[in-house]
Amino acid sequence: MTATMMPQRLPIWQRLLFAIPLFGRMARDVADGRPEDLGYTAAAIVSMWGCSALLFGLPGLYIPALMMVPVMFLVLILISRG
Repeated sequence: MTATMMPQRLPIWQRLLFAIPLFGRMARDVADGRPEDLGYTAAAIVSMWGCSALLFGLPGLYIPALMMVPVMFLVLILISRG
């Protein structure tokens, strides 16, 4: 055992996710941060969705919801598999 421990290298998918400017910071906070950071991240995502609805109108409201359909299908499949 050495005096300084080298940090483990992250998998490629985590490095790519954490490299995205806005969402990477939030993902890193969820992965490494305190438990209450998950609530702050959820509030930030909801507020970004609200800002897109105010900025772009109805397409800003509908398009993020339509993009979540495949995600929810994946979540339901993962839940059903156990």
